[in-house]
Amino acid sequence: MATSLVTIVVALALSTQSFAAEQHFEDGGKVPIYVNKVGPYFNPHETYHYYQLPVCRPETVETKSLTLGEILDGDRMAESMYDIKFKESTESQHLCTMKLDEKELTQMQEAIEDLYYFEFVVDNIPLRGFVGHFSEKNIFPHEHQVMLWTHHHFYLEYNKDQIIYANISVNERQGVMLSTSQPGVNIEFTYNVTWKETKVDYGHRAMKLLKDPLFFPRTLEVHWLSIINSMVLVFLLIGFVVIILMRVLKNDFARYNLYEDDAEDLDQEENGWKIINTDVFRVPQHKSLLSAILGVGSQFLALATFLLVMAMLGMFNVHRHGSMNSAAVLIYALTSCIAGYVSSNFYKQLKGEKWVWNIVLTSCMFSVPFFMVWSFVNSVAWYQGSTQALPFTTILLLMVVWILVGYPLTIIGGIIGKNTAGDFDAPCRTKNISREIPAVPWYRSATMHCIIGGFLPFSAISVEMYYIFTTLWGREHYTLYGILFVVYGILLSVTACISVALSYFQLSNEDYRWWWRSIFSAGSTGFFVFLYSIFYFFKRSSMSGTLQTVEFFGYTILVCYVFFLMLGTVSFFASLKFIRYIYTYVKFA
Repeated sequence: MATSLVTIVVALALSTQSFAAEQHFEDGGKVPIYVNKVGPYFNPHETYHYYQLPVCRPETVETKSLTLGEILDGDRMAESMYDIKFKESTESQHLCTMKLDEKELTQMQEAIEDLYYFEFVVDNIPLRGFVGHFSEKNIFPHEHQVMLWTHHHFYLEYNKDQIIYANISVNERQGVMLSTSQPGVNIEFTYNVTWKETKVDYGHRAMKLLKDPLFFPRTLEVHWLSIINSMVLVFLLIGFVVIILMRVLKNDFARYNLYEDDAEDLDQEENGWKIINTDVFRVPQHKSLLSAILGVGSQFLALATFLLVMAMLGMFNVHRHGSMNSAAVLIYALTSCIAGYVSSNFYKQLKGEKWVWNIVLTSCMFSVPFFMVWSFVNSVAWYQGSTQALPFTTILLLMVVWILVGYPLTIIGGIIGKNTAGDFDAPCRTKNISREIPAVPWYRSATMHCIIGGFLPFSAISVEMYYIFTTLWGREHYTLYGILFVVYGILLSVTACISVALSYFQLSNEDYRWWWRSIFSAGSTGFFVFLYSIFYFFKRSSMSGTLQTVEFFGYTILVCYVFFLMLGTVSFFASLKFIRYIYTYVKFA
């Protein structure tokens, strides 16, 4: 078992770095051009294999070996018919001549009308262009024009024996008008190649690609002013909460910690959070589920932190296709031990006895919802023939990773957590009979706590949400990981402060059921993220179609669920630390 774990972990680690090494070419040597995928311009995640269109293809299609991250990203690269030699420019090279029948002609027309674009890859540099041009003119008489681009011009720059930059142009020559063509039309495809020397070295080619105007328009700008404004507001909010709570707690301690000669007067007027000291640490219902949420939430906190640190170290860039996907799968598997440890340790502190069931529940807390959503999305993608549908071998690999790495590490972490768990650190004793909880006005209800506890952390990341969604569901390469890490820290800080404040208000109302409410109050941030995703989909994007809609909302629901687990965990432990503190520094009769 240990050998299998090491083998799989090493294989996954290598897969995150595969094909990222520098490539060197000899003068006149063949430069492979890989065709990758096509799809509607406004649906970034609705992609199909390039050879699903009636285009020039070799007699035997040979595919390129891909990393796990590339496959998860929908890449399906295959060798093309383009014969390009290093440093050798060419003019009007013949690619192939195709005769389109009625079905193929209709398929190509529909693809152009849906604004299909294609993606090629040369030396890990993506080249993109439209398949054709679609235009409509006048209402009467109506003109409907569908033109297929049949000539590609490859523009490449090199430094010594390495490719620095690549681009492709499709509209330099007149295309073929498909809207007026008849079935059986012969179409000739040609291409040009232009090489140019540059002084940019290989180590800086990523910056050249990012600065150069590419196929997709750039919408991510340096938003320092918005970030600074958000940070100032957040710090003011945190400072306000901390100062108010310190002043209130100081008065509470002064009022509760009276000398014995004043104790009788206090008993007559005693109220607030001190009076529920015999109930505040009463073990809640469903403690196994509570522990599992805390375990998986801790795992995702570690996962997010590791990914952000790796991103800031420059381990994810435009030349490493899907490297973040591979890293996420690897880190998720390895951090399963954190989930098992935290869950089992806390469950044992709460005197839980069914620790085996607790470990099983912890391991299924995210994997089962993920599998259900992924199965539905993957089925839709498979039915529509999209490259977003994972191959059977990839599905098998992911299952093996979970069965042989993730699940065993959860068990190992759970066993260590159970064996190292001590007693629950409760500053005061719990009575057998619980107190009656007084009624509260609507603005102090659990619903209002969830609204406040979810909206305020969401407001801390609202500015960054657009850029994150544009990266995840658009064409952008996110590079401001330092800013994102700061926002991530602010989010956790705001969550902790708001949770402490809401827990204090709840206890002041003599309501000791803070365990679950602390999780749901901050965890409701995921609900606000989902509301924003609906706004983004309909008002900020041009996405449409069944597959794109299913993918967007399916995976967004999973992301919101992760927000619930992460922020609920932060909120709970912040509240627990605060409640232990205030009940430690107050005297009881």
